[in-house]
Amino acid sequence: MFNAFKAHITNNLSFLKESKLLIAISGGLDSVVLAHLCHDLKLNIALAHCNFNLRGQESEDDETFVLALAEALNIEVFIENFETETHAKTHKLSIQMAARELRYNWFEALSLPLGFNYVLTAHHADDNLETFLINLTRGTGLEGLKGIPEINANVVRPLLPFSRDEIMRYAKSKSIKWREDSSNASSKYLRNKLRLEVIPSLKETNPQLLQNFKQTLNNLEDTAAIVEESVDAVLKRAIKGMNGSKIVYLIDEFKKLNSPKAYLYEVFKDYGFTAWNDVLALLDAQSGKQLFSGTHCLLKDRDCLILTKIVLDKEDTTILIASEEEIINLENGRLIIEKAENILKSNPNEIYIDKELLNFPLIVRNWAEGDYFYPFGMQGKKKLSKYFKDIKLSLFEKKEVQLLCSKNDIIWVIGKRADNRFKATNKTKNLLKITLQK
Repeated sequence: MFNAFKAHITNNLSFLKESKLLIAISGGLDSVVLAHLCHDLKLNIALAHCNFNLRGQESEDDETFVLALAEALNIEVFIENFETETHAKTHKLSIQMAARELRYNWFEALSLPLGFNYVLTAHHADDNLETFLINLTRGTGLEGLKGIPEINANVVRPLLPFSRDEIMRYAKSKSIKWREDSSNASSKYLRNKLRLEVIPSLKETNPQLLQNFKQTLNNLEDTAAIVEESVDAVLKRAIKGMNGSKIVYLIDEFKKLNSPKAYLYEVFKDYGFTAWNDVLALLDAQSGKQLFSGTHCLLKDRDCLILTKIVLDKEDTTILIASEEEIINLENGRLIIEKAENILKSNPNEIYIDKELLNFPLIVRNWAEGDYFYPFGMQGKKKLSKYFKDIKLSLFEKKEVQLLCSKNDIIWVIGKRADNRFKATNKTKNLLKITLQK
């Protein structure tokens, strides 16, 4: 197995040879063999062991074993103890999910300051099959059937091509010792049930199961590439605009597809949505209809879908402007107030006003229901809610609107429309120019 592992590193993961590596080690068979293989290959490695304090003395013995292994291999080792059950209760997670979260957060915290380029985990071919079957039983798309990625950001799994049987045979041939986790013998968890009961039966039926499964994964990878290419082509037509807070999609581009639901799934699956019939129905829903995931909102706005990240409501912000020459930082840019000699051709992000008509300090605030102003170039007043409807602002865009005011009177719906009452004329002696610099 060592020669096969060496060839795999050389041919497929050669960047590991020049990297500083942190091996996640439990003390079990797989991670111990990974540590020995990397040590024998003379890679630059250190060990990282998590004591989750879930199995009493057994957890303490695992820690002692890892410390002894590091000493025997003459490599650095890091140990961290976690109160896993407390973390699980506090964050409402299963024990397994809590342990996973704690583990990877700690690996990241170690890697950045100590200069580790990659974290190696000992997932192998059998783990990959188990993950595939777990996703299959829970319901998943193509992405969930592709199994465990060999490289995911800075996490690398160099044992994925190898089976548990190969790893076991290698350990025995080299007289490598490891620790057995007693919890692995329980069928309480789905993964253990698959490992202990389902997969052995499948292997008995088909001894070539893992080889055939690997070919299936290769086929799924190829299919996923085709799907990704097709989705990218649709997105080039469907995305009308995007910025840091939202993405706007043209509904007609989804409607003209043969399987719009399938494309909606591929486009929005990473944003936490799961009710795909409801997402599909959104295409024909009334304007203003919204769907929420745990992290995002999808809004039907006339002929568009608008995706935005959910942000907890913030307190309304009020900013006072004391003088006529200031630069004020806003959420969507900077407001620059300065004296001007004459009126130049303006744009939506720039207005000219008569200073003599102002009452300082000026106020920047969020808009509120009931606000009204006298739109520049028009006679009479208009409610902001009606104005927003006329210029077809979405719900998200309305939330972002800020006003520049003199006492209770609106000077400028910032970046959109000035108020007629403060406009500069040929008789204006003290001219101010106000610019929104995005």
